[in-house]
Amino acid sequence: MTTAAVTSRVERLASSGIQLIPKEYVRLQEELTNMGNVFEEEKNNEGPQVPTIDLGDIEAEDEVVRERCRNELKKAAMEWGVMHLVNHGISNELINRVKVAGEAFFNLPVEEKEKYANDQASGNLQGYGSKLANSASGQLEWEDYFFHCAFPEDKRDLSIWPKTPEDYIPAASEYAKQLRGLATKILAVLSLGLGLEEGRLEKEVGGIEELILQMKINYYPKCPQPELALGVEAHTDVSSLTFILHNMVPGLQLFYEDKWITAKCVPNSIIMHIGDTIEILSNGKYKSILHRSLVNKDKVRISWAVFCEPPKEKIILKPLPETVSETEPPRYLPRTFAQHIDHKLFRKTEGAVEKNQSTEDNKSPEDNQPREDGKRS
Repeated sequence: MTTAAVTSRVERLASSGIQLIPKEYVRLQEELTNMGNVFEEEKNNEGPQVPTIDLGDIEAEDEVVRERCRNELKKAAMEWGVMHLVNHGISNELINRVKVAGEAFFNLPVEEKEKYANDQASGNLQGYGSKLANSASGQLEWEDYFFHCAFPEDKRDLSIWPKTPEDYIPAASEYAKQLRGLATKILAVLSLGLGLEEGRLEKEVGGIEELILQMKINYYPKCPQPELALGVEAHTDVSSLTFILHNMVPGLQLFYEDKWITAKCVPNSIIMHIGDTIEILSNGKYKSILHRSLVNKDKVRISWAVFCEPPKEKIILKPLPETVSETEPPRYLPRTFAQHIDHKLFRKTEGAVEKNQSTEDNKSPEDNQPREDGKRS
């Protein structure tokens, strides 16, 4: 894909009045299963449903109440690897500010957004961007995005954050700070669920100072042929944890029990994915689920994904000794986080895990570099 084609953006293509999408956006036939009307699929109450976890009692003084909450989270992490979090402690007012600011940025004219364009060819991934073809088929995804490091503060580059609207920087900064606190709570529960001390997993993914939060706002324009396109292709998240907000337009699909399932939109919830990093450390006890994002004809979909990522080179990711036994040998080779991305450890296809990494919302733009074969959430 040429630089000129990238700068045209999916948004511009979608608003041009086309009735047929360009062939680069048409997915392979084997990818088109369960890609019907996403609004009808979201209403379907039959079959498995993504679990909803009420975190209101995650630190309750009553031990029985507290353990019940924590066991539900652990169970969802082991069986699904994805869940809706409610009563998570982040105010609806702050979440609404984040959404309003993100929507306001994407409502700007494309020419205004282009002032924040990234330069993927030179490795500058932060900013406004679109997918570059990174496969032999040259397939593209039906989305534009805005990507930046959100936390810790000393690793941010506020010069590339949107200046319009004015509340973008304050709202996104406070949201990232509060998500970092939520991540600590979640990692503590997951540690205890493995029989470890509660601070162990957080330490293993970088601790207070080294765990990085990357924010990616995904913008999925209306699509004239949604049955042929994907907003984000099937992948697993390479992160430790991924937290996702959305504008209540359905689109997230999970590959669960050999079938694609459309997640319902749960008001006032944050979707949380277990990432590959935690799956590796737990020796597969916690799941990093294959997922993808659909598009539709009638509504723009926006999601806000925050990826909690370990430092790229400082930590060797491998199953923790406590998760390994004679009957449960290590399932993953030792690698740094950077090596995990580069070697595409997790190409999860329907019913198989292959060494070929393919992230709803949940890929970071590092996947979009021409040199990259793999996906990154």
